[in-house]
Amino acid sequence: MSSSESTYETCLKSLAVNGNEEAPSTDALLQCITTTFDAQINNTNDSIDAFFLLYAASLVFFMQAGFAMLCAGCVRINNVQNTLLKNMLDACGASLGFYTVGYAFAFGGSFDDEYGKSFIGSENFFLMGVENDSFWLFQFAFCATSATIVAGTLAERCQMTAYLAYSIMLSAFVYPVVVRSIWSKSGFLSAVAADPLWGVGMVDFAGSTVVHITGGMTALIATMILGPRTGRFYDLRGKPLAEPKEMPGKCMCVPSFVLKCTFILWFGWYGFNSGSIISLSLQDNYLVLSHTAVNTTLSAAAGCIAALFLSTIISERFTGEISFNLQYAMNGCLSGLVSVTASCSVVTSWAAIIIGFLGGMLYIGVSKLLVKRRIDDAVDAVPVHLASGIWGSIAAGLFATPKWMEQVYDNPEAGLFYGGGHLLACQSVGVLFILATWAVEARFEPTGTVLKSEREGRIKWTNISQNMKRGREKECTYFRKIGKNNTLPASSVHSRSLHGTSYHGRKITDIDSVNVERAVSKASNSLDEAHGVEAGSPFTVGSSPLAPRRANSNGDSGDGV
Repeated sequence: MSSSESTYETCLKSLAVNGNEEAPSTDALLQCITTTFDAQINNTNDSIDAFFLLYAASLVFFMQAGFAMLCAGCVRINNVQNTLLKNMLDACGASLGFYTVGYAFAFGGSFDDEYGKSFIGSENFFLMGVENDSFWLFQFAFCATSATIVAGTLAERCQMTAYLAYSIMLSAFVYPVVVRSIWSKSGFLSAVAADPLWGVGMVDFAGSTVVHITGGMTALIATMILGPRTGRFYDLRGKPLAEPKEMPGKCMCVPSFVLKCTFILWFGWYGFNSGSIISLSLQDNYLVLSHTAVNTTLSAAAGCIAALFLSTIISERFTGEISFNLQYAMNGCLSGLVSVTASCSVVTSWAAIIIGFLGGMLYIGVSKLLVKRRIDDAVDAVPVHLASGIWGSIAAGLFATPKWMEQVYDNPEAGLFYGGGHLLACQSVGVLFILATWAVEARFEPTGTVLKSEREGRIKWTNISQNMKRGREKECTYFRKIGKNNTLPASSVHSRSLHGTSYHGRKITDIDSVNVERAVSKASNSLDEAHGVEAGSPFTVGSSPLAPRRANSNGDSGDGV
């Protein structure tokens, strides 16, 4: 018997009881039919919303593959397996942490419940009493995204036990506090609260603040605690190098490998931003869905173009050569996506282009600043997520329009450029709250303690090759299949730092290497001999002085793709 039949029969039975044995009136029958029809509509709407959330959650979770490929493409080949395992632990640690206590601290019940203002929730631990599991899955995908931001930043430095502890701690305690404050109806910054801050609250539609600032701050603090990779800014004796060195042996020399991850992330971002409407069945939500997707596309494109041409101008100014850098273009695209995440539903299309364009330019500036400050961010996660996340949060307070604010939040309060000022103030308070929260928690909570332990958190130089090179043979089975004639071609992106890469008869070379890279090569070759690997074999990672290849007129290195 279907649920609609049960509702109709229940209604008829109640009529029979109330009216004894007399036939029910026409009005009573119409009431039963109306009740039955409403029940069917509600059930259909709930099913549509559940499917929509599950589909959006799948898109967001698939972004884990993009982050994993990005991290693998920015580390040395003998560390790829280690880095990919960290990305796997992100998803696993986040699922356990968010399942046990994270969701309860973040929402503490149904999304529509109103408990008044509270710092953390106190119900639904281990998902007890949760009726809508699709909403939990959607929020878990966001939690995993925030946790995985730091994976590439700590490449080649953080041990698995410390990293798994961090992933669980972030998902269970740090991230839920931020979510509670901004996305829950009981949060003091929430724009959907009954009494929002200064009458408007903080607008963070899809997580520029909640997801990306939180993950970016995690990455910045963690990399400052663990320090740079050996040979990046300091030599083996700890003395500063005159110029920062590119780490030799990166598999970024296969541009298609990392370009795929950019398109995977861009594709997943449609679930990330558009899926944040939560309910597809509400009136006119389809308009918000479409508008959000368009703004997401335009901002990504603007960020890519801005980063590419700004990096080209800087390169021509300081080197006299015009160089179109693929890595900057891809990260600029991601910066544009991060920048518009907070405001994608409440700004116009032209504003989305401006937000993405400025986000791409900001990425270039912060990336250069980190290198100058000797902060080793292997994948540029800090400029992409933290810097662009802060800009995106502020941009919502500048460009939000009354029309879309009314449509999405049922509040006509607009951004500064449309005559409003309260929204910008709320956005600023929210950003400062996140930064202060992480500063305090990194100082006192267990994650900071774990990462500060040199024994548990940092892979020491004497153990780097021994701990990480064990998986080299398995990794090279994959990388030998890349490229033409069993070679790993070098791209124009790294034509100055990586040449002559081959797995048959030649070794990975770095023409900019001087003392540090020679010492790294010598230590690596010594370990190769200790493991019985011959020089020049597919498993050698040493350095040899091969002549650089000159770029052709098209700017390519001549290695092919």
